[in-house]
Amino acid sequence: MQIETKLKEMGLELPPPGKAVANYVPAVRSSNLIFLSGHGPILKDGSLITGKVGADLTLEEGYQAARQVALVLVASLKEDIGDLDKVQRVVKLLGMVNCTPEFVDQPKVINGASDLLVDIFGAKGKHARSAIGVNALPFNIAVEIEMIVAVED
Repeated sequence: MQIETKLKEMGLELPPPGKAVANYVPAVRSSNLIFLSGHGPILKDGSLITGKVGADLTLEEGYQAARQVALVLVASLKEDIGDLDKVQRVVKLLGMVNCTPEFVDQPKVINGASDLLVDIFGAKGKHARSAIGVNALPFNIAVEIEMIVAVED
């Protein structure tokens, strides 16, 4: 329970885990890898952070949205594996930013998730990553992120 203690010390509370909104599941395990479906920035009250970065949201607001997505991903991971101390490594993120065509700082937005994962898991939180801009995301969410995590068997 070291990771959960660390979360409390950081003043972070995991939101309710992400739920599938169509014919898929939030997480799939294959061997020691957990593949987490794309998750969005769901707040504790169930509302979403929506809008386009570069029009409706600033870079900093996009960063905070990505940070919130990371919390939701960690909540779904906990739901799937039970104990966050089983995490061996965050392997890969794919971050998608709902943004204007002129916006080119997608990596700075997705840093919100990357920074938080390193804060939570330390060196185990360092990961490979892609950050792309898209013209729309489901429900007009600001950020969607997929994550692959290696865990103990």
